[in-house]
Amino acid sequence: MDATRNVIIDCDPGIDDSLALLLALKSPELNVVGITTVCGNVPTHIGAQNALKILDLVDRLDIPVYLGANRPLKVAYTSAQDTHGEDGLGNSRLPEVTAVGPAQDAVQFIADTLTADPTTSILALGPLTNIAQVLQRDPTLFERCDRFTLMGGSYKSHGNCSPVAEYNFWCDPDAAKLVFDTMPVPIQMVGLDVTRKIVLTPSLLEYIQNVDPKMGALFKKITRFYFDFHWQYEQVIGCVINDPLAVAALLDQDVVRGFESYTTVAVDGVARGQSIVDDHDFWHEPANSQIMTTVDVEAFWRLFLQRVTNATEPTLTRVLQQLGVAHA
Repeated sequence: MDATRNVIIDCDPGIDDSLALLLALKSPELNVVGITTVCGNVPTHIGAQNALKILDLVDRLDIPVYLGANRPLKVAYTSAQDTHGEDGLGNSRLPEVTAVGPAQDAVQFIADTLTADPTTSILALGPLTNIAQVLQRDPTLFERCDRFTLMGGSYKSHGNCSPVAEYNFWCDPDAAKLVFDTMPVPIQMVGLDVTRKIVLTPSLLEYIQNVDPKMGALFKKITRFYFDFHWQYEQVIGCVINDPLAVAALLDQDVVRGFESYTTVAVDGVARGQSIVDDHDFWHEPANSQIMTTVDVEAFWRLFLQRVTNATEPTLTRVLQQLGVAHA
């Protein structure tokens, strides 16, 4: 595991973003200095409220939440509320947080934080509009960024909102392209090739409800809608939880592995939002990204369940073996 690092989480909560926030907040290796929200799965203000709900759940309302972009750089905004529910949390209607509210100007917060501590890591779990706007102001702010990890894109897997595009990149393709074209540090791309392997099944949900009733109740509330969506559109029993894997990648470099390549993003036409990975070096451009292609599913679930639900041995291993996640 890496030493403690300061991190800004830029996100669009979202069911899986919320689970990712739980993993980050319960991991002592990460010091979450702020959460910034962007229009994506839900409009920015709904995402900010959802971030506050998660912070309230784990008694961390001391962490500030900032409102970011409420529309993409150029294209019209299309939410993913058909996937995540109108409230972004599976239409669970969790109580609103009123003790504190979100602050304005996520872009300024990111810029100020990187100015004060240039080594701050960035974990981007939504469309990249906020990050692109910081780069447009001053790309040198990221030159000493310790890690830049994102959930988005796809290398060889099919898309989830078009035949070729993953939603975060499709939602704001111009921002995604700008980030890949101008980010001065390598981008760790945790895309659909690996996140599709992380499925929260009904059996895992049942285990979570038994081992941690409080978390289990939350998971059940927010994922029922997600379960139904995944069965209807992808015939998946359970739901793919993309974003927590990006947190795990930041925590443990052995959870996901891949290769270095030059990558860019298509911005329009039928390929809008497609991440184009030059794995054969056609363009002879220097590598700007690490493309994750393999995942240790057992290592992920061990990390996630131990941190988020306080699962303990030897029961955890027996359950993972029973579910076929771990080998006997």
